Amino acid sequence: MDVAALFKKGVEKELLDVDDYIFIPERMDIVVDEGDLVCVLNSDGSVNIFYTKEGITDVRAAARKHPFTAFDTELHHGIYDDVIEDLVEGVNDIINTNSKYFRRSRVLPVAMQPEPLTQNHI
Repeated sequence: MDVAALFKKGVEKELLDVDDYIFIPERMDIVVDEGDLVCVLNSDGSVNIFYTKEGITDVRAAARKHPFTAFDTELHHGIYDDVIEDLVEGVNDIINTNSKYFRRSRVLPVAMQPEPLTQNHI
């Protein structure tokens, strides 16, 4: 390897260090599997992905994979699909499970209500 190639490789390594850049925050909202998916690019280059369905919200963080590619282009090319699939699956697992202590179908017995006081009782 010659000196010029070595120098070029060192410059490329420095340019690809995401920690040295400040990104314009971006947000993409879409509906996935009847839930709301929010993908956020933060100014530090990190990506947060939120998924909400039936009152359950979960969030995952991902590192920016291609700093010189537009964020929406990364999303359209499926760069974060593995993170999104895990997130949706995790929320669906929570929705489909039931507690052995708290059940929605359980009917609580009604306690006897005392008779209201009237003039005859006083």
